[in-house]
Order: sequence, then C-alpha cells, then structure tokens
Amino acid sequence: MNQPAPLDAFREAGDAVFAELLQRVGEAQPQPRLAPTRRALDFLGDPQGSYPIIHVAGTNGKTSTSRLVESIVRAYGLRTGLLTSPHLVRLNERIVIDGEPISDQILAANWADIQPYLQLVDAELDAAGEVPLTFFEALTVLAYACFADAPVDVAVIEVGMGGEWDSTNVADGQVAVFTPIALDHTLRLGTTVAEIARTKSGIIKPAAAVVSAAQSADVQAELNRAAELSEATLARENEGFELISSTVAVGGQVISVRGLAGTYTDLFLPLYGTHQAHNAALAIAAVESFLGAGSQALVGDLLAEGLGSATSPGRLQLVGIEPTVLVDAAHNPHGAGALAAALEDYFDFDEIAVVVGILADKDAQGIIAALAPQVDRFYVTEPHSERAARMDDLADNIAEWTSDEVTFRFDDLAGALESAREWAAEAPKRAVLVTGSIVLVGEAITLAAAGEWMEK
Repeated sequence: MNQPAPLDAFREAGDAVFAELLQRVGEAQPQPRLAPTRRALDFLGDPQGSYPIIHVAGTNGKTSTSRLVESIVRAYGLRTGLLTSPHLVRLNERIVIDGEPISDQILAANWADIQPYLQLVDAELDAAGEVPLTFFEALTVLAYACFADAPVDVAVIEVGMGGEWDSTNVADGQVAVFTPIALDHTLRLGTTVAEIARTKSGIIKPAAAVVSAAQSADVQAELNRAAELSEATLARENEGFELISSTVAVGGQVISVRGLAGTYTDLFLPLYGTHQAHNAALAIAAVESFLGAGSQALVGDLLAEGLGSATSPGRLQLVGIEPTVLVDAAHNPHGAGALAAALEDYFDFDEIAVVVGILADKDAQGIIAALAPQVDRFYVTEPHSERAARMDDLADNIAEWTSDEVTFRFDDLAGALESAREWAAEAPKRAVLVTGSIVLVGEAITLAAAGEWMEK
C-alpha cells in the first residue's frame, strides 16, 4: 500500500483547516462584536500583545499597502507577520511569515492548538443564544497565534471589514494606517463616506501614530476627530508626506516621495498604476512612524530593497502572454477607476476585452462606467459565489449601459477566457483583463497556472 508523501499529507491538513473554517458563519456576514475574539485570545494568553502591530484600514488599496509596509520592514531584518484578506487561491496566502505564506504544516499545527479554546468560546456563545465564532473571528485568532508562535518582531494587520468592530481590532496597533475611504459594504458600514470613516477610525488607539492617504473632507473630519479623542498623532498625505513624482518604467514605475522624515528619490516600484505609487508613499510614512516615530529617515538602500521586492498578487498582475492576460481585483467603482487610469497610463494596447463577474451587492453600474472608456468588449460570466450577480442579469445590464454588440455571455469563466484569448490572439496589441470580483480573479489565476499561459 502506497503511503502519501509527507508534503501531500501537509497539503491535506492545510486544506482541512480551510474546510473547517468554512463550516462557520461566512465573511459576508461579519458580527459587529469584539468580545468573542477577545475571549478566545484571552484563553491563549493574549498572543496579539507579544509583538507590535501596524494596523491597516480603508476601502481600496489595503492589501497592497499592507504588503508594501511588510516588505519595507522586512528589508530592515525584522521578522514579519502579515495578515491580509481575502485569499486568491489558498487560505495560506492570508497568513504570511517573513514574506512567505504560512506552510500547511505550521498552519495545521496552530489550528489544532487553538481548537479547544475556540470550542470553549463557541459553547459560551451558544449558551448565551449568540452566533458561534465566525470564519473571520476564528481566522483572526489563528493568525495572532501563528505570529506569536513564529515568533514575529512586528505584524502588519489588514482589517477585514470596517474597523471599530472588526475582529482584528482586539489588538492595539502602534501605527494606524488609512488607505482611501469610499463607499463599499454600505449595508454593513453605513450609506455615507462619513459613517464608513467613523467605523474605520475605530482602529485608532490611544497615543498611536496615524497616517492617512488623501481623503475627502467628510472622511478627514472623522479621522481628525478620532485622532484627537485618542491623543494620537495624525499625518496626512499632501501635508505630512506626499508623492512627488511617478514615471512609467519597464515592469512598473519609478517614484519619488517626500516622507515624514526624509525625501526618497528614484525608487523602483514593480507595481503598475499611480494609485500604487500613492500606496507606496503611504507605506513609507507608516514605516517611518513605526521605526523612528516619524522623525528618522529610512535607510535608502533598505527602502529601495523593500519596495523593489514588493508584490501584490491579483493587482494588475500579468498571468498570461501571447496573448496578454491581466487580472485585477477591482470590485467597486473607486478601484475600477484606478484600474482604468492605470490601463491608459501604463499600457499600450489597441483593444482590451474584459472578462467580468461581479457580486450582487456591488455597484456594477459604477464599475462598468469606470472601465467602459478603456474597454472594447465585455465577456460576462459569474464567479463561484452565492453572492454572485447572475450572468444573464449582469449581461443584460452591461448591454444596456454599453451596447449589445460588445457584450458576450458565458456560463463559466473557463469558456469566457478561452473565447477572449482567441479574440486577443488575432491581433498583436490586444489584451484580456479579468476583473470585477476577487473570487473571479482567484479562479483566473488558477486557470492560467494550470494552462501555463506564462510559457511562450
């Protein structure tokens, strides 16, 4: 009888963790509470208090900014933890230790260690008539435990949704980082940007250092109020720090940034889009706040190394050549607008076909309106999600917003991609872009890898 290789066994154990998490209330239904997560971590000895935290909130750019912050800090020789969400292909991507997704072996071992405590809290919640720990609450406990077990010198934590009642907020961030805040998750967070900002500002802790991207006046007022109440320092983009310049370069861009404590010129950033340059400026200010309280300039070659080695999977990521296939996780109008601008500024395509699928609770019309000026065809499908907008409904809407002639319907992503790639291969400067849903982008990355689309 053949025994499975150890690697296979660990892979199965890692997949089992995800399967068990999926048995819990999903991420689309977060519970506005902190007590259960805090209770579970209390049983574990409060691992989240054993390392400093840089906490990142916002509507768009959270994951990219978190990854940039982590990469710069790691270049300094610090052992890093990074929690981001959602994942594109596998759960392990969300919990990163020293720049690498957590191994299946360590993930499964830590999951086994925390099980008795999760079950204790579940039993208490059940007895009180409350929902047991959710997917994201349990994941938060797992991540904080993994980082303590590693152990890490610093953890960069991306908020799941909102801020004030997001389960990651049981930890106290020494630095609170805010990427651009816009309308999203309105059913959960509020119907105005001010309400959403008020919820997100809940991650600001007493005497913390706060750094923020450029925001609308309503948003900035909420961040100012929260910082003042917490006696926190607040540095705003275009006041405390700024992006001086960004120029297109092969494989990304070259940027110059005036930080809180120094000016950094001619830095290579291997990411596309001016929005990523602004994310990098924000990340630099965040690291300056963390390492030197905003008063000590970063070491030039270490900063260059940190930015130069940064990645942001699923954000204008090239997954196929001959023909070109790009994926981008834009799933709201603000993100789609940044994507459209990057397509215009950083690429030289004659025609673009977008393979699109969108969740039903998203502003599909806003997303399509942002993309339409840059797009010649829409290949409409739907992601594998209970929340997905039905393909025919979305296609009917896109045909109405654009035209029947540029709208094509596909029952599954594989068919949509096959047709789009065939069309793109017919002319030298055509490209395919997959966007509209993080789930759809993850599926596309898997198909591209299986089909070896990066091989000539």
